[in-house]
Amino acid sequence: MALFKRNPFGHILFIKKWLIRILGVLTHRRFRGFNELHIEGSEIIKNLPDTNVLFISNHQTYFADVVAMFHVFNASLSGREDSIKNVGYLWNPKLNIYYVAAKETMRAGLLPKILAYVGSISIERTWRAEGKDVNRQVKMSDISNIGKALDDGWVITFPQGTTTPFKPIRKGTAHIIKRYKPIVIPIVIDGFRRSFDKKGLRIKKKNILQSMEIKAPLEIDYDNETTEDIVSKIEFAIEQHPSFLKVVSEQELAALEALNKLREW
Repeated sequence: MALFKRNPFGHILFIKKWLIRILGVLTHRRFRGFNELHIEGSEIIKNLPDTNVLFISNHQTYFADVVAMFHVFNASLSGREDSIKNVGYLWNPKLNIYYVAAKETMRAGLLPKILAYVGSISIERTWRAEGKDVNRQVKMSDISNIGKALDDGWVITFPQGTTTPFKPIRKGTAHIIKRYKPIVIPIVIDGFRRSFDKKGLRIKKKNILQSMEIKAPLEIDYDNETTEDIVSKIEFAIEQHPSFLKVVSEQELAALEALNKLREW
């Protein structure tokens, strides 16, 4: 029966649709109300194919980043330009959006398990587990599941694998790009770390300007570029190359100087 149609991971699409609708309504004011989300580049979303698209982004919270992307993607597909005004765009959401997340994170409580049903591709991190550094091999089933998700739709991934800024890009993302040859869309977000707690579930501060910039697809020679070449492109595309750290520091210094002058005045 169509009512019980499932995606490749066995999730019932009818249930997934209602979870997206409900969670979308509950979270909408986090990005348009308590805080304001400034969006750039939403026209790129409307012109993408239905499958084999990989979104790469910097990472600031466990869940708020992904939730915001679900809002922006669905609003863009519904004809809104750089806006998530009127949450009605979630009535018929895109159901084949997935996101890569650590398995231990998605098992930590009822809410993460619900969010996992919405579209998580849960993987075992090879470098960290239960708050400790580890060194283990990549599970091929995790890679296969990402490939399965790309074959079915869109995948969101955070190639640094951490919410700490300017950490190195994990080569696994480059291997996935070379293997499955997806369209790669970079996204740069900001303001989420200031407005939410680390998990992205609790509002830490209101009236914060959040931003999401959706960039044009990366130009990648899948056959001839090395993983190192692709890693370098990702670093610059999501503005996490070490050279951006100097820019951020200079901006913070300028802001501090302006604040001191204001106080003196």
